[in-house]
Amino acid sequence: MRILFVADGRSPITRQWLQYWLEQGDEVYLVSTFPCAPEAALAGYEFLPLAFSRYQAGRGAASRRGLTTGGRARIRQWLGPLTLPRAARRLRAVIAQVQPDFVHALRIPYEGMVAAWANAPVPLVISVWGNDFTLHARTTPLLAYLTRLTLRRATALHADCQRDVRLARRLGLAPDCPTLVVPGNGGVRREVFFPPATPPVQPVVINPRGLRGYVRTDAFFRAASLVLEKRPEARFYGVAMAGEEEARRWVEQLKIEHAVTLLPPQPHAAMGELFRAAMVAVSPSTHDGTPNTLLEAMACGCLPVAGDIESVREWITPGKNGLLVDPCSPTELATAMLQALSDGTLRQRAAQENARLIAERADYRRCMAMARAFYQQMLTHRPTAQEKERSA
Repeated sequence: MRILFVADGRSPITRQWLQYWLEQGDEVYLVSTFPCAPEAALAGYEFLPLAFSRYQAGRGAASRRGLTTGGRARIRQWLGPLTLPRAARRLRAVIAQVQPDFVHALRIPYEGMVAAWANAPVPLVISVWGNDFTLHARTTPLLAYLTRLTLRRATALHADCQRDVRLARRLGLAPDCPTLVVPGNGGVRREVFFPPATPPVQPVVINPRGLRGYVRTDAFFRAASLVLEKRPEARFYGVAMAGEEEARRWVEQLKIEHAVTLLPPQPHAAMGELFRAAMVAVSPSTHDGTPNTLLEAMACGCLPVAGDIESVREWITPGKNGLLVDPCSPTELATAMLQALSDGTLRQRAAQENARLIAERADYRRCMAMARAFYQQMLTHRPTAQEKERSA
Protein backbone atom coordinates (compact mmCIF):
# COMPACT_ATOMS: atom_id res chain seq x y z
CA MET A 1 0.00 0.00 0.00
CA ARG A 2 1.00 3.61 -0.52
CA ILE A 3 0.01 5.48 2.65
CA LEU A 4 0.29 9.17 3.44
CA PHE A 5 0.12 10.00 7.15
CA VAL A 6 -0.68 13.47 8.46
CA ALA A 7 0.58 13.50 12.03
CA ASP A 8 2.82 15.05 14.65
CA GLY A 9 6.05 13.36 13.63
CA ARG A 10 7.62 13.97 17.06
CA SER A 11 5.05 11.81 18.81
CA PRO A 12 5.95 8.31 20.01
CA ILE A 13 2.44 7.33 18.95
CA THR A 14 3.13 8.44 15.38
CA ARG A 15 6.52 6.75 15.28
CA GLN A 16 5.13 3.45 16.55
CA TRP A 17 2.26 3.58 14.05
CA LEU A 18 4.62 4.31 11.14
CA GLN A 19 7.10 1.63 12.14
CA TYR A 20 4.67 -1.20 11.55
CA TRP A 21 3.92 -0.23 7.96
CA LEU A 22 7.58 0.36 7.21
CA GLU A 23 8.40 -3.10 8.57
CA GLN A 24 5.66 -4.57 6.37
CA GLY A 25 7.27 -3.05 3.29
CA ASP A 26 4.54 -0.54 2.52
CA GLU A 27 5.34 2.78 0.84
CA VAL A 28 4.94 5.31 3.65
CA TYR A 29 4.92 9.11 3.42
CA LEU A 30 4.71 11.51 6.36
CA VAL A 31 3.39 15.05 6.44
CA SER A 32 4.33 16.22 9.92
CA THR A 33 2.63 19.18 11.53
CA PHE A 34 5.68 19.70 13.73
CA PRO A 35 9.33 19.70 12.64
CA CYS A 36 10.94 16.36 13.40
CA ALA A 37 13.76 14.03 12.40
CA PRO A 38 11.98 11.71 9.93
CA GLU A 39 12.59 7.99 9.64
CA ALA A 40 15.16 7.26 6.94
CA ALA A 41 12.95 4.51 5.53
CA LEU A 42 10.11 6.88 4.69
CA ALA A 43 9.34 7.26 1.00
CA GLY A 44 8.81 10.98 1.56
CA TYR A 45 8.60 13.62 4.28
CA GLU A 46 7.11 17.11 4.39
CA PHE A 47 6.83 19.58 7.27
CA LEU A 48 3.47 21.36 7.24
CA PRO A 49 3.29 24.26 9.74
CA LEU A 50 -0.15 24.27 11.35
CA ALA A 51 -1.68 26.05 14.34
CA PHE A 52 1.60 27.86 15.09
CA SER A 53 3.59 24.63 15.36
CA ARG A 54 6.57 26.32 13.70
CA TYR A 55 6.91 28.73 16.61
CA GLN A 56 6.44 26.36 19.52
CA ALA A 57 9.84 26.35 21.20
CA GLY A 58 8.94 23.68 23.74
CA ARG A 59 6.78 23.60 26.81
CA GLY A 60 9.57 24.55 29.17
CA ALA A 61 10.41 27.71 27.19
CA ALA A 62 6.75 28.67 26.96
CA SER A 63 6.34 28.12 30.68
CA ARG A 64 9.28 30.42 31.41
CA ARG A 65 7.56 33.11 29.32
CA GLY A 66 4.58 32.89 31.67
CA LEU A 67 2.33 30.69 29.49
CA THR A 68 0.70 27.85 31.38
CA THR A 69 -0.22 24.58 29.72
CA GLY A 70 -3.88 25.65 29.65
CA GLY A 71 -2.98 29.08 28.27
CA ARG A 72 -1.08 27.61 25.35
CA ALA A 73 -3.96 25.28 24.59
CA ARG A 74 -6.50 28.11 24.57
CA ILE A 75 -4.42 30.16 22.12
CA ARG A 76 -4.26 27.24 19.71
CA GLN A 77 -7.97 26.46 20.13
CA TRP A 78 -9.07 29.98 19.22
CA LEU A 79 -6.47 30.96 16.63
CA GLY A 80 -5.14 27.66 15.30
CA PRO A 81 -8.08 27.09 12.89
CA LEU A 82 -7.19 30.31 11.08
CA THR A 83 -4.07 28.59 9.73
CA LEU A 84 -6.03 25.76 8.09
CA PRO A 85 -6.79 27.22 4.62
CA ARG A 86 -3.18 27.84 3.66
CA ALA A 87 -1.99 24.54 5.13
CA ALA A 88 -4.78 22.66 3.35
CA ARG A 89 -3.69 24.02 -0.03
CA ARG A 90 -0.16 22.76 0.60
CA LEU A 91 -1.41 19.38 1.77
CA ARG A 92 -3.62 18.98 -1.28
CA ALA A 93 -0.60 19.63 -3.50
CA VAL A 94 1.41 16.97 -1.64
CA ILE A 95 -1.43 14.46 -2.00
CA ALA A 96 -1.65 15.18 -5.73
CA GLN A 97 2.09 14.55 -6.06
CA VAL A 98 2.22 11.36 -3.95
CA GLN A 99 -1.13 9.91 -5.13
CA PRO A 100 -1.52 7.64 -2.08
CA ASP A 101 -4.06 4.85 -1.81
CA PHE A 102 -5.40 6.82 1.14
CA VAL A 103 -4.55 9.50 3.69
CA HIS A 104 -4.50 8.69 7.41
CA ALA A 105 -4.67 11.65 9.83
CA LEU A 106 -3.59 10.76 13.36
CA ARG A 107 -5.75 13.09 15.50
CA ILE A 108 -8.64 15.40 14.62
CA PRO A 109 -7.29 18.81 15.75
CA TYR A 110 -5.55 19.78 13.65
CA GLU A 111 -4.27 16.96 11.46
CA GLY A 112 -7.68 15.54 10.62
CA MET A 113 -9.09 19.02 10.11
CA VAL A 114 -6.45 20.03 7.59
CA ALA A 115 -6.86 16.73 5.72
CA ALA A 116 -10.63 17.22 5.60
CA TRP A 117 -10.24 20.85 4.48
CA ALA A 118 -7.87 19.75 1.71
CA ASN A 119 -10.80 17.61 0.43
CA ALA A 120 -8.53 15.61 -1.87
CA PRO A 121 -10.07 12.89 -4.09
CA VAL A 122 -8.64 9.99 -2.04
CA PRO A 123 -10.07 8.02 0.90
CA LEU A 124 -9.46 9.62 4.30
CA VAL A 125 -8.90 7.64 7.51
CA ILE A 126 -9.20 9.63 10.74
CA SER A 127 -7.81 8.63 14.13
CA VAL A 128 -9.53 10.06 17.20
CA TRP A 129 -7.26 10.85 20.13
CA GLY A 130 -8.57 10.76 23.68
CA ASN A 131 -10.00 14.24 24.12
CA ASP A 132 -10.81 15.26 20.54
CA PHE A 133 -14.55 15.04 21.22
CA THR A 134 -14.92 15.50 24.97
CA LEU A 135 -12.62 18.54 25.21
CA HIS A 136 -11.46 20.16 21.96
CA ALA A 137 -14.73 19.90 20.02
CA ARG A 138 -16.50 21.73 22.83
CA THR A 139 -14.10 24.63 23.34
CA THR A 140 -15.09 26.95 20.47
CA PRO A 141 -17.90 27.02 17.88
CA LEU A 142 -15.34 26.87 15.07
CA LEU A 143 -13.65 23.75 16.46
CA ALA A 144 -17.07 22.14 16.86
CA TYR A 145 -17.86 22.87 13.20
CA LEU A 146 -14.47 21.63 11.99
CA THR A 147 -14.83 18.42 14.00
CA ARG A 148 -18.16 17.72 12.32
CA LEU A 149 -16.73 18.55 8.90
CA THR A 150 -13.84 16.15 9.48
CA LEU A 151 -16.20 13.32 10.43
CA ARG A 152 -18.47 13.95 7.43
CA ARG A 153 -15.51 13.64 5.08
CA ALA A 154 -13.98 10.58 6.75
CA THR A 155 -13.96 7.31 4.84
CA ALA A 156 -13.04 5.31 7.97
CA LEU A 157 -12.48 6.02 11.65
CA HIS A 158 -9.99 4.63 14.18
CA ALA A 159 -10.66 5.28 17.89
CA ASP A 160 -9.07 3.97 21.07
CA CYS A 161 -12.36 3.48 22.92
CA GLN A 162 -15.93 2.53 22.10
CA ARG A 163 -17.17 5.79 23.61
CA ASP A 164 -15.56 7.78 20.81
CA VAL A 165 -17.16 5.67 18.09
CA ARG A 166 -20.53 6.43 19.66
CA LEU A 167 -19.72 10.16 19.91
CA ALA A 168 -18.44 10.21 16.32
CA ARG A 169 -21.75 8.83 15.03
CA ARG A 170 -23.58 11.48 17.00
CA LEU A 171 -21.35 14.21 15.53
CA GLY A 172 -21.85 13.22 11.92
CA LEU A 173 -19.87 10.08 11.06
CA ALA A 174 -21.82 8.12 8.44
CA PRO A 175 -23.70 5.06 9.81
CA ASP A 176 -21.95 2.76 7.31
CA CYS A 177 -18.46 4.22 7.85
CA PRO A 178 -16.04 1.43 8.92
CA THR A 179 -14.57 1.81 12.40
CA LEU A 180 -11.72 0.21 14.32
CA VAL A 181 -11.16 0.31 18.08
CA VAL A 182 -7.54 -0.41 19.10
CA PRO A 183 -5.11 1.60 21.27
CA GLY A 184 -4.08 4.92 19.79
CA ASN A 185 -0.45 3.93 19.30
CA GLY A 186 -1.40 0.59 17.77
CA GLY A 187 -0.98 -1.38 20.97
CA VAL A 188 1.48 -2.41 23.66
CA ARG A 189 4.84 -3.87 22.65
CA ARG A 190 5.01 -6.69 25.16
CA GLU A 191 8.69 -7.32 24.51
CA VAL A 192 9.25 -3.85 26.05
CA PHE A 193 6.39 -3.62 28.55
CA PHE A 194 6.23 -6.78 30.67
CA PRO A 195 5.99 -7.56 34.41
CA PRO A 196 9.13 -7.65 36.59
CA ALA A 197 10.60 -10.98 37.59
CA THR A 198 10.12 -9.95 41.22
CA PRO A 199 7.44 -7.44 42.29
CA PRO A 200 8.89 -4.15 43.60
CA VAL A 201 9.20 -3.69 47.35
CA GLN A 202 9.81 0.07 47.43
CA PRO A 203 6.68 2.29 47.57
CA VAL A 204 7.16 4.04 44.22
CA VAL A 205 4.45 5.95 42.32
CA ILE A 206 4.86 7.08 38.72
CA ASN A 207 2.88 9.71 36.83
CA PRO A 208 3.71 9.24 33.12
CA ARG A 209 1.30 11.87 31.75
CA GLY A 210 3.51 14.97 31.75
CA LEU A 211 1.87 18.42 31.75
CA ARG A 212 -1.38 18.53 29.82
CA GLY A 213 -4.32 20.88 30.12
CA TYR A 214 -6.71 18.01 30.84
CA VAL A 215 -4.51 16.16 33.38
CA ARG A 216 -4.69 17.36 36.99
CA THR A 217 -0.99 17.28 37.70
CA ASP A 218 -1.59 19.80 40.49
CA ALA A 219 -3.88 17.29 42.23
CA PHE A 220 -1.20 14.62 41.81
CA PHE A 221 1.44 16.69 43.62
CA ARG A 222 -0.97 17.71 46.38
CA ALA A 223 -1.94 14.07 46.79
CA ALA A 224 1.73 13.10 46.97
CA SER A 225 2.15 15.53 49.84
CA LEU A 226 -0.75 13.87 51.68
CA VAL A 227 0.66 10.40 51.02
CA LEU A 228 4.02 11.42 52.44
CA GLU A 229 2.38 12.38 55.73
CA LYS A 230 1.53 8.70 56.26
CA ARG A 231 4.15 7.01 54.10
CA PRO A 232 7.25 9.24 54.32
CA GLU A 233 9.35 6.59 52.54
CA ALA A 234 7.21 6.83 49.36
CA ARG A 235 8.82 8.19 46.20
CA PHE A 236 7.21 9.81 43.18
CA TYR A 237 8.32 10.17 39.56
CA GLY A 238 6.87 12.69 37.11
CA VAL A 239 7.75 11.85 33.50
CA ALA A 240 8.14 14.66 30.92
CA MET A 241 8.15 17.25 33.71
CA ALA A 242 11.86 18.10 33.99
CA GLY A 243 12.45 21.77 33.21
CA GLU A 244 8.77 22.63 33.56
CA GLU A 245 8.25 25.70 35.70
CA GLU A 246 4.73 24.65 36.70
CA ALA A 247 5.91 21.31 38.05
CA ARG A 248 8.93 22.79 39.82
CA ARG A 249 6.73 25.40 41.48
CA TRP A 250 4.24 22.83 42.80
CA VAL A 251 7.02 20.66 44.22
CA GLU A 252 8.72 23.59 45.93
CA GLN A 253 5.52 25.07 47.36
CA LEU A 254 4.53 21.71 48.83
CA LYS A 255 8.07 21.11 50.13
CA ILE A 256 8.26 17.60 48.69
CA GLU A 257 11.50 17.99 46.68
CA HIS A 258 13.13 15.17 48.67
CA ALA A 259 10.53 12.65 47.48
CA VAL A 260 9.82 13.75 43.90
CA THR A 261 11.95 13.27 40.79
CA LEU A 262 10.99 15.20 37.67
CA LEU A 263 12.18 13.35 34.57
CA PRO A 264 12.51 14.39 30.93
CA PRO A 265 10.57 12.43 28.28
CA GLN A 266 11.74 8.82 28.29
CA PRO A 267 12.22 6.32 25.44
CA HIS A 268 10.08 3.19 25.47
CA ALA A 269 12.76 0.93 26.96
CA ALA A 270 13.33 3.34 29.84
CA MET A 271 9.59 3.66 30.46
CA GLY A 272 9.34 -0.12 30.75
CA GLU A 273 12.05 -0.12 33.41
CA LEU A 274 10.36 2.72 35.30
CA PHE A 275 6.99 0.99 35.30
CA ARG A 276 8.54 -2.28 36.53
CA ALA A 277 10.18 -0.42 39.43
CA ALA A 278 6.89 1.20 40.50
CA MET A 279 3.96 -0.20 42.44
CA VAL A 280 1.45 2.39 41.23
CA ALA A 281 0.86 4.37 38.02
CA VAL A 282 -1.31 7.49 38.26
CA SER A 283 -3.35 9.08 35.46
CA PRO A 284 -5.43 11.94 36.95
CA SER A 285 -7.07 13.05 33.69
CA THR A 286 -10.43 14.78 33.37
CA HIS A 287 -10.75 14.08 29.62
CA ASP A 288 -9.26 11.05 27.90
CA GLY A 289 -9.69 8.09 25.65
CA THR A 290 -7.52 5.10 26.48
CA PRO A 291 -4.14 6.50 27.61
CA ASN A 292 -1.33 4.51 26.01
CA THR A 293 0.84 4.96 29.11
CA LEU A 294 -1.96 3.50 31.24
CA LEU A 295 -1.97 0.31 29.16
CA GLU A 296 1.83 0.12 29.22
CA ALA A 297 1.84 0.50 33.01
CA MET A 298 -0.79 -2.24 33.31
CA ALA A 299 1.36 -4.51 31.15
CA CYS A 300 4.26 -3.97 33.56
CA GLY A 301 2.25 -4.93 36.63
CA CYS A 302 1.67 -1.40 38.00
CA LEU A 303 -1.64 -0.91 39.74
CA PRO A 304 -3.45 1.86 37.81
CA VAL A 305 -5.02 4.76 39.71
CA ALA A 306 -6.91 6.85 37.18
CA GLY A 307 -9.57 9.48 36.74
CA ASP A 308 -13.05 8.01 36.83
CA ILE A 309 -14.16 8.65 33.24
CA GLU A 310 -16.20 6.53 30.84
CA SER A 311 -13.38 5.58 28.48
CA VAL A 312 -11.10 4.35 31.26
CA ARG A 313 -13.93 2.20 32.65
CA GLU A 314 -13.70 0.23 29.40
CA TRP A 315 -10.43 -1.13 30.87
CA ILE A 316 -10.57 -0.78 34.64
CA THR A 317 -13.08 -2.29 37.04
CA PRO A 318 -12.58 -0.45 40.36
CA GLY A 319 -11.24 -2.71 43.09
CA LYS A 320 -10.56 -5.55 40.64
CA ASN A 321 -7.73 -4.39 38.39
CA GLY A 322 -7.28 -0.76 39.41
CA LEU A 323 -8.76 2.19 41.29
CA LEU A 324 -10.78 5.09 39.85
CA VAL A 325 -11.11 8.47 41.56
CA ASP A 326 -12.24 12.04 41.06
CA PRO A 327 -9.09 13.37 39.34
CA CYS A 328 -9.70 16.85 40.75
CA SER A 329 -9.64 15.66 44.37
CA PRO A 330 -6.17 15.39 45.97
CA THR A 331 -7.78 13.66 48.95
CA GLU A 332 -9.39 10.91 46.86
CA LEU A 333 -6.21 10.51 44.85
CA ALA A 334 -4.09 10.24 47.99
CA THR A 335 -6.48 7.72 49.56
CA ALA A 336 -6.31 5.55 46.43
CA MET A 337 -2.51 5.75 46.28
CA LEU A 338 -2.21 4.76 49.93
CA GLN A 339 -4.56 1.82 49.36
CA ALA A 340 -2.60 0.76 46.29
CA LEU A 341 0.75 0.96 48.11
CA SER A 342 -0.47 -1.00 51.14
CA ASP A 343 -2.60 -3.71 49.51
CA GLY A 344 -0.24 -6.28 48.03
CA THR A 345 -3.06 -8.73 47.35
CA LEU A 346 -4.89 -6.15 45.22
CA ARG A 347 -1.71 -5.37 43.29
CA GLN A 348 -1.04 -9.05 42.62
CA ARG A 349 -4.61 -9.78 41.55
CA ALA A 350 -4.71 -6.69 39.33
CA ALA A 351 -1.38 -7.54 37.70
CA GLN A 352 -2.70 -10.96 36.68
CA GLU A 353 -5.95 -9.56 35.30
CA ASN A 354 -4.21 -6.73 33.47
CA ALA A 355 -1.70 -9.08 31.85
CA ARG A 356 -4.64 -11.02 30.46
CA LEU A 357 -6.40 -7.88 29.22
CA ILE A 358 -3.30 -6.54 27.48
CA ALA A 359 -2.64 -9.86 25.75
CA GLU A 360 -6.24 -10.13 24.55
CA ARG A 361 -7.07 -6.52 23.67
CA ALA A 362 -3.90 -4.45 23.35
CA ASP A 363 -1.06 -6.57 21.97
CA TYR A 364 0.74 -4.47 19.34
CA ARG A 365 1.16 -7.17 16.69
CA ARG A 366 -2.39 -8.37 17.05
CA CYS A 367 -3.85 -4.86 16.96
CA MET A 368 -1.79 -3.79 13.96
CA ALA A 369 -2.85 -6.90 12.06
CA MET A 370 -6.40 -5.74 12.74
CA ALA A 371 -5.42 -2.30 11.42
CA ARG A 372 -4.15 -3.82 8.17
CA ALA A 373 -7.43 -5.69 7.71
CA PHE A 374 -9.24 -2.44 8.51
CA TYR A 375 -7.29 -0.58 5.85
CA GLN A 376 -8.13 -3.25 3.29
CA GLN A 377 -11.80 -3.12 4.28
CA MET A 378 -11.76 0.65 3.90
CA LEU A 379 -10.22 0.42 0.43
CA THR A 380 -13.16 -1.68 -0.73
CA HIS A 381 -15.51 0.96 0.69
CA ARG A 382 -13.84 3.96 -0.83
CA PRO A 383 -16.00 6.96 -1.67
CA THR A 384 -13.74 9.97 -2.03
CA ALA A 385 -13.90 12.93 0.31
CA GLN A 386 -15.66 14.96 -2.38
CA GLU A 387 -18.24 12.21 -3.00
CA LYS A 388 -18.90 11.97 0.73
CA GLU A 389 -19.37 15.74 0.98
CA ARG A 390 -21.82 15.79 -1.93
CA SER A 391 -23.88 13.03 -0.33
CA ALA A 392 -23.85 14.62 3.14
